[in-house]
Amino acid sequence: MQYVLLALAGIVSGVLGGMGMGGGTLLIPLLTIFFSFNQKVSQGLNLISFSAMALIVLFIHIKNKLIDGKVAVKFAIVAVITSIIGAFIANLVNTKILKIAYGALLILVAIFQAVQEIRTLKNKKQK
Repeated sequence: MQYVLLALAGIVSGVLGGMGMGGGTLLIPLLTIFFSFNQKVSQGLNLISFSAMALIVLFIHIKNKLIDGKVAVKFAIVAVITSIIGAFIANLVNTKILKIAYGALLILVAIFQAVQEIRTLKNKKQK
């Protein structure tokens, strides 16, 4: 039964990841909260699934001409460098601190999204 639930978690995070919404935002909490995976293991599993999804989705977006090559290369260089730094930091940081930091990040993102939506609704009402 656990394999079925893990597969469902993978499917949902895959759909969200394919839509560009960050499947790991959902996958990591699912793995840590409901399946009792260690935070670092959850992040590693997320990276594996993300890498596979990213290659496929990247191909589709390039095919549909949704990628600006020059911007993508610049962004990729910075992303690779900072992800290497982040990986080293994650190995140095205690798992409990990682959980708290990740939870705080999710809360901040939710607040930011809510504020943006409220502003959008107010602007629509004023027009």
